[in-house]
Amino acid sequence: MSLPSYPDSPYSAPPVSDHDSYGGQQPARTNGFAVAALVLGLLACLFFWTVVGGLLLGLLAVVFGIIAALRTRQGRAPRRVMAIVGAVFGALGLIGSAIVLVVAVSVFDSQEFKDFEKCVDQANGQAAEDRCTEDFIDELSN
Repeated sequence: MSLPSYPDSPYSAPPVSDHDSYGGQQPARTNGFAVAALVLGLLACLFFWTVVGGLLLGLLAVVFGIIAALRTRQGRAPRRVMAIVGAVFGALGLIGSAIVLVVAVSVFDSQEFKDFEKCVDQANGQAAEDRCTEDFIDELSN
């Protein structure tokens, strides 16, 4: 005994492209964390001479780059290279900003700067302040 066969319907549903045949999801087509890491990393490299630009943006770029790289490793998102490049640029901006900060603190804490402040406080006019500035620059360059 055989079962009756039914004719194929002309209105069959198209194949679903968002899922594979085993029910798992395909990775997302974009990776927002990787894009954010790259943009923030580039901005951190451009503005490393500022505390906000270098330290804050660099730190955010590194964090977003690590998150994006982990997502690509798990197969949930593409653009692994973009995530790594963004994290590297962020780290470069972070390092550059840290160097600028250390140099600035050492200059402002130096005896030459204290002498410069004292000279400017005792100056009577613009010419005397200009002379203090020239002396300060000469002391730093020696």
